[in-house]
Amino acid sequence: MGLLAFFRRRDTKDNTKASSSSGNKGIIKKTEPVVVDDRLRHIAFIMDGNGRWAQKRGMPREYGHVEGAATFKRIVRYCGDIGIRIVTIYAFSTENWRRPQSEVDRIMSLFSEYLDGAERELEENKIRYAFLGDKMAFPPEIRERMRALERASVKYDLRLNVAINYGARAEIVRAAQELAASGGEISERTFAQHLYTRGCSDPDLIVRTGGEMRLSNFLLYQAAYSELYFTDVLWPDMQPSDVDEAVCEFYRRSRRFGGVEAKKQHTV
Repeated sequence: MGLLAFFRRRDTKDNTKASSSSGNKGIIKKTEPVVVDDRLRHIAFIMDGNGRWAQKRGMPREYGHVEGAATFKRIVRYCGDIGIRIVTIYAFSTENWRRPQSEVDRIMSLFSEYLDGAERELEENKIRYAFLGDKMAFPPEIRERMRALERASVKYDLRLNVAINYGARAEIVRAAQELAASGGEISERTFAQHLYTRGCSDPDLIVRTGGEMRLSNFLLYQAAYSELYFTDVLWPDMQPSDVDEAVCEFYRRSRRFGGVEAKKQHTV
């Protein structure tokens, strides 16, 4: 159940389809899904390349977001298959409001449709939803739907973070202001309790699609020790096999967190 049940309709080709546009060479593509252990509990995605994907096909940028939404469902479902406990997706940044109005409108429409499905299938999915970002930019009805979904799903263990109207710098400023106003002890522990991600472990792996190699104001505080993985694959083309590549690369790396001794490598 859990994330696997979140998207029940499955294309059986997803497990074996290799990505021909990946810029990461020399990594063996898997024909069977990888299985993760406790070292990889949280994976975050910067879903880049929707507009470029559509433009390459002579379509409006909005069409890329429609395909990107379908990819999001496929990838989140697959992360549940292989044992990921927390998935965070960068859906809409504070800077994205500057995009063409037609594109923004379509993204907001897709988000409303997403809320419809999440509300309808809440008891079956058993996912804990969290919406990271400044909700005040949204109409009251949308804000209440997000809050209601967060409240109704708090009892579930598997967590899906949707970063929408999110900016990491604004998040850090907001957390600092809240902590200072509280008059409490200032420490890394108390500071983290004022972040949007409070109660959630930091991402072990951050994957960015679309060929760009930057974080773009995403989880700057939480990414202090995250492994970063960049691929040329445009988000609508992202397949489970591409997730396998990122996971395999994660386990090839030694995470020392400032220490010397490397942990034993994990074979996938």
